[in-house]
Amino acid sequence: MTDLQFADEILDRLQERNPRFDPRAYVFVLAALHSVIHTLDEPRHISGRELSEGVRRLAIERFGPMARSVLEHWGIHCTEDLGEIVFALVEQGILIKQEEDRLEDFVDVFDFEEAFELNYPWEARS
Repeated sequence: MTDLQFADEILDRLQERNPRFDPRAYVFVLAALHSVIHTLDEPRHISGRELSEGVRRLAIERFGPMARSVLEHWGIHCTEDLGEIVFALVEQGILIKQEEDRLEDFVDVFDFEEAFELNYPWEARS
């Protein structure tokens, strides 16, 4: 089995268990995690808040003013949805959680309308 087949199989299982999220949502959250990790001086565990903020930054960087629309198209409407994705990835063995990690860590980290529309950082797109 190739890496691509393995990845497709895992994404199929994730979609089967959580059909409200597009497979691209899982890949994007993993990309955001990778992005956050690369900003650290030393490797360490990433909190739900840090990952949520990383998703926000990466979405704005990649999708600009369409960030909220893209995330919502993939089924991500709030930061709690990011937690659902993370814990689904944990369940599939893709990510590892620590004892103190909880879904509640992702609740109300930021408001999508506020983060992606009302307070959109227009200077970030220059």
